[in-house]
Amino acid sequence: MTSVRKQSSRPKHVPQRTCIGCREIRPKRELIRIVRTESGVEIDTTGKKSGRGTYLCKTKSCWDAALKKEHLDRALRTKTTAKDKKGLALYVEMLP
Repeated sequence: MTSVRKQSSRPKHVPQRTCIGCREIRPKRELIRIVRTESGVEIDTTGKKSGRGTYLCKTKSCWDAALKKEHLDRALRTKTTAKDKKGLALYVEMLP
């Protein structure tokens, strides 16, 4: 006897997150996660680091808005240091 699996009629769940730069809701995979860790603020490429995180689009305008208007500090509930901002600024230079 062969087993028949039912095809699910509902679509697969796609996690949604909000960009703190432009406030648009997008699929989680389209955004870049920034996380506050004990060592400072880091970019989380895996999306699995522990710590308080927030998301930004892959555009320079969103990153500039988040860094300039201190949205990042509010979202991470911390004060970003000059070292953290310098590291994030280097990453922004690589964005299209």
